[in-house]
Amino acid sequence: MTFHAVRSLLAGGDADASPVGIGLAIASLLVMPLLVRAKRRTGRELGSATVMADSTQTMLCTCLSAVLLVGLVLNAVWGWSWADPIAALVIAGVAVKEGVEAWRGEHCDDCAPLPAVDAATGQGSGCTDGCCTDRKA
Repeated sequence: MTFHAVRSLLAGGDADASPVGIGLAIASLLVMPLLVRAKRRTGRELGSATVMADSTQTMLCTCLSAVLLVGLVLNAVWGWSWADPIAALVIAGVAVKEGVEAWRGEHCDDCAPLPAVDAATGQGSGCTDGCCTDRKA
């Protein structure tokens, strides 16, 4: 992807408009936030760091869909063929950043979301962010 984006920018090749790509990016932007919310709710209810991490990745995919949509729309509406490869480079940069962080273990993968304090029982840690240092439950 990066190679083709740089080649397109340097060679000045024109990207074709993609109505199907625009439609899919719009659909992604409508559906993915709902999926993020459902995954986060499920992760909190299960106390699952894995599901919470997956919700974060889904949110990242939503953001990347927005970048894709901007590139496609700028190309389709104003004929800015350079916008499509720029969007591809942004997506590639995010992918590299995420990959390096994962390789280095810079993610909070050893903590699970803990339930907030239950008003009826007084049980729970009061933690709601998923990465509490106080692991009392």
